[in-house]
Amino acid sequence: MSFLIVMVLLLVVMYVLMIRPQRQRQREQVTMIDGAGVGDDILTTGGIYGTITRADGDDIVVDIADGPAVFTVHMTRRGIAAVLPPEDDEEPDELVDADVVEDAVDEAPVTESQDAVTTAAGGDPASADRR
Repeated sequence: MSFLIVMVLLLVVMYVLMIRPQRQRQREQVTMIDGAGVGDDILTTGGIYGTITRADGDDIVVDIADGPAVFTVHMTRRGIAAVLPPEDDEEPDELVDADVVEDAVDEAPVTESQDAVTTAAGGDPASADRR
């Protein structure tokens, strides 16, 4: 009887830790693929980036090159590996001008009471990194 309880508990744990999360990921993947529409940037299962230009049910047409020669690929929705988020053309606010950073480093305060750090190798700090 106790063997049966252990087996049931093992199956419940396996379901909670393995099967259920996999089903949730699979459901999210299907929702993402079904939600892909015209104008979305995608990554195919073959590793090709492209933009959906036409969608007719399960069949889609993807442009995989820009410029004077546009290449189109006809494929099924099952060939979509990921729908890519839209690219932001704006630069992030965190970018800092390199000249400003160099000026800030040059102007760092130095206290007189600190001694220079030396290593046992005779003051060559690079030799401490060699092992």
